[in-house]
Amino acid sequence: MPPSCYTAAAPPPFRLAVNGYGRIGRCFVRAIHEAGLAGRLRVVAINEPADLASIAHLTRFDSTHGRFRGNVGIQGHHLLIDGQPIAVSHASTPEEVDWHTHGTDLVVECSGRYVERRELQRFVDAGCPRLLLSNPGAHAHDVDATVVHGVTHATLDPMARLVSAASCTTNAVVPVLALLHREISLDQVLLTTLHSAMNDQPLIDGYHHHELTRTRSAMQSVIPVSTGLARGVERLLPELEGRVVAKAIRVPTHNVSAIDMALTFSRETSAEEVNGLLREAACSSYAGLLDWSDAPHASIDFNHDPHSVIVDGSQTRACGPSMVNLFVWFDNEWGFANRMAELICYWLEALVGRK
Repeated sequence: MPPSCYTAAAPPPFRLAVNGYGRIGRCFVRAIHEAGLAGRLRVVAINEPADLASIAHLTRFDSTHGRFRGNVGIQGHHLLIDGQPIAVSHASTPEEVDWHTHGTDLVVECSGRYVERRELQRFVDAGCPRLLLSNPGAHAHDVDATVVHGVTHATLDPMARLVSAASCTTNAVVPVLALLHREISLDQVLLTTLHSAMNDQPLIDGYHHHELTRTRSAMQSVIPVSTGLARGVERLLPELEGRVVAKAIRVPTHNVSAIDMALTFSRETSAEEVNGLLREAACSSYAGLLDWSDAPHASIDFNHDPHSVIVDGSQTRACGPSMVNLFVWFDNEWGFANRMAELICYWLEALVGRK
């Protein structure tokens, strides 16, 4: 048989652990399977305080994203997904988990509890080789890098140990702003996020948060809350430092959020030019990351949409010669989970290449 008929064996998948198996943790595991990445990424351990029966049930059934497409079961102290065992622990601190035991290449931190370097270092000290956060660090210096996959991933040093995937909202905003600033040049940016209710809000009024607006019933009101989005954008796009202002409003829906963008440019432009740039990017440089539509939409249309952001071209408005108002949608769970999985593939494959 000639040598050309031989094919190299596929490398073994990278071994991952997930710390915190809530909304993002479960979406992340599902995204690996639905995006066809199970041959490259394998979750071998989950640390979550909840009991194993509940973990298995909420993996199999999801009120927002529907039934898991694979087979889910339990074997001893393991969660089974498509026959692959995942060791489950119930530790409350990073030190209680021996990450070495599972031979993990990377731990995905999805609890949202850790934002400062001294807290994140606890994972490293406990044997975690590298850590990806599903939330921003408290400050830029708290992580080695903050990355929006598809836009700033090329800046990531593969040897980094502590990396943040930013936030779902930042992942939605940065592709749009990066493109428009590069092509037209932004002068001022005002962002208003309309975000679905989150688990830091109560179903009925209660003592859930030090921010008083978050003590109010999530499903009965439109609720203004604080946001670090402007700081997050400037962290990823430092050329816009001092030009971004943001506010956030929680709305009584379960999933899919939107952002209203008031953009002032440094030269004259038009709604047609801005829409044209974004529509073209959706088919080329940002394909799979950014989508564009001018159909009459409601938020539910984008439930389980894997894009980071979908520009609603029907809502683009010019406000004078150099100001344009944009409206974009994003599945704040599913899109972000997909970007995290893709970022891990990029990171670990770059690390192998470096070695």
